[in-house]
Amino acid sequence: MSNQRKVKSYTTEFKQSSAKLVADSEQSISQTARELGIHVTTLHGWVKKYYPNCNQSVSLSPSTTDSEAELKRLKKKLAKVTMWSCPLKQIHSS
Repeated sequence: MSNQRKVKSYTTEFKQSSAKLVADSEQSISQTARELGIHVTTLHGWVKKYYPNCNQSVSLSPSTTDSEAELKRLKKKLAKVTMWSCPLKQIHSS
């Protein structure tokens, strides 16, 4: 059994059109990379190569709104779990 990593190969046309998508849109490089199914640093390299004057920056962390939504979801889940665990503690201590 071989543990060799498969190297993905992309056409020049795909690289250029992906970089153009970043340069022409308001969307971040990381969001575009996720949608295209490629690594963010790969797409960043293509943007630098084909559109050197593009001002898009690479954001490797999730956006603030994503983080805030996740935090809200987790707080809600914690409140629900806490609500259900309190009556159970009372039953077991009786």
